[in-house]
Amino acid sequence: MLRASAVLPVLAAALLAAVPASAQDKVKIGVVVTLSGPSAVLGAQARDGFNLAVKTLGGKLGGLVAEVIVADDELKPDQAVTKVKGLIDRDNVDFVVGPIFSNVLQAIHKPVTDSARAILISPNAGTSNFAGKQCNPNFFVTSYQNDQVHEVLGKYAQDKGYKSVVLMAPNYQAGKDSLAGFKRHYKGQVLDEMFTPLGQLDFSAELTKIAAAKPEAFFTFMPGGMGVNLVRQYRQAGLAAIPFLSAFTTDESTLPAQKDDAIGFLGGANWAPDMNNPQSKAFVAAFEAAYGSVPGTYAMQAYDAALLIDSAIKGAGGKVGDRAALTAAMKKAAFTSLRGKFRFGNNNYPIQDFYLVKVAKRADGKYQTEIAEKVFADYVDAHAGDCPMK
Repeated sequence: MLRASAVLPVLAAALLAAVPASAQDKVKIGVVVTLSGPSAVLGAQARDGFNLAVKTLGGKLGGLVAEVIVADDELKPDQAVTKVKGLIDRDNVDFVVGPIFSNVLQAIHKPVTDSARAILISPNAGTSNFAGKQCNPNFFVTSYQNDQVHEVLGKYAQDKGYKSVVLMAPNYQAGKDSLAGFKRHYKGQVLDEMFTPLGQLDFSAELTKIAAAKPEAFFTFMPGGMGVNLVRQYRQAGLAAIPFLSAFTTDESTLPAQKDDAIGFLGGANWAPDMNNPQSKAFVAAFEAAYGSVPGTYAMQAYDAALLIDSAIKGAGGKVGDRAALTAAMKKAAFTSLRGKFRFGNNNYPIQDFYLVKVAKRADGKYQTEIAEKVFADYVDAHAGDCPMK
């Protein structure tokens, strides 16, 4: 009996030591975003938004010390897979937050969701396939389903009575989703539908086609450096008389470079820096103080991703290793989103409001998008009905 009583404390200590630290007092998050090339500003906004949330919460998520490991996917799907596997197998992360681009999401989705413990949260990319039949209980989105923001412009163009449009997007999944989203509500004539290589920066040939087609409006999705160049070249080509409708082309990630060339251009969004609620105002002020720039949706959605993790860990009683409890708590979305109303649909994509936004120059000389009108309220994406999850 004496020997047994002596062994028990040793055995208990050994078992305690065998439990991963993240299950006791730490949560590890891998943030995988694009931090190289012309689109690096998008990833930087997401990284900074997530880190700001962690800092605001005192360096903890759900009461656990938060260790954030940032990886640059370089906008290369194969590189992203390698880095994600390292985060999971070597660093033992509990969550992967990312990416920005949909082609990267399609590459990393299976390695993360098939892993034994990590949960994937996308703060931006929201492809249609993972919203429908391929929905997954270990995948959550804090942004939107890709089609939805573009649907805002399609609905606007239809309501304005534009009889003809030209459409243009990069030739990858998000680009295809964008044009499909626009056409879901627009019933006028599509004079031309152009797909460009991802990363293209010279649009002279495409602008010549637009000028020749003479549409009543032009719609595009051109994020990052692509959008910067397109807006400049659109103005220089003398096409500004044709209404410029876009998503992720004139936003807080591109406006510092586009400046006056983008003023008055219209976009679609689930949030804007002038959102009138206390939590959003506090976030914008804190972000500008910390980073010296105006936050866009990339930063907002990543901030919300951190709030989601914080609420889920609390809801699971701090049991980060219990993925069933954690995903059940995440499904409840028990946090106050910067955008206001937020809840998850059956496919773990948000149900939220969407707005028409307009580029403006502030009194302090900085540029931002501002809410012009609400277009959709409590909007469920078109693919949720195909998702078998309840």
